[in-house]
Amino acid sequence: MPLPQAAERNKIHTRTVTCQGFERADGLWDIEGHLTDIKTVAIMLRDKSDSPVEPGEPIHDMSIRITIDLDFNIIDAVASMEHTPFTACPSIVDAYKQLIGLRIASGFTKRCKELFAGTNGCTHLLELLGPVATTAFQATHQAREAINQHSEEERPHTLNTCHTFDSSGEVVKKYWPQFYQPDKLIASKEIS
Repeated sequence: MPLPQAAERNKIHTRTVTCQGFERADGLWDIEGHLTDIKTVAIMLRDKSDSPVEPGEPIHDMSIRITIDLDFNIIDAVASMEHTPFTACPSIVDAYKQLIGLRIASGFTKRCKELFAGTNGCTHLLELLGPVATTAFQATHQAREAINQHSEEERPHTLNTCHTFDSSGEVVKKYWPQFYQPDKLIASKEIS
């Protein structure tokens, strides 16, 4: 269902985040995130005051790539910044090598914030790590399923992770009836 009709307006800014997953010939996976910020009007940047950034030219154009195995261990990490508002911005890209040795699992986002929040990193690259992590799950899903061949008795890893996978909901009732908990639905309505 699309968004409702908006009021009359002028587009000023577009942020684009693109994430892609690649299966490598060596059995590892590259997950890449790319972020751009583009204005529809010319703007002057304090650190680059010799000429304005013209409409359609990126203010931010930065990427991060992690290389993982199917257990979500980060084997390699590299970041780059093609366009930034300040000349000092790219000096932080090597900090993202600290991702090497981490595992995308519970606590990953918290650990990334510990490593790269504030002056320890770039706000935009830190923002990219969330979608990169979820892209890792999406990109490798079929390969992991082919290896693991989960039995019907195993608890789905998506159970109770969102409203669709609520253990008292219709999706779980239909596809994983052994994990369906109608009592949970009744209990939550009694609390309300």
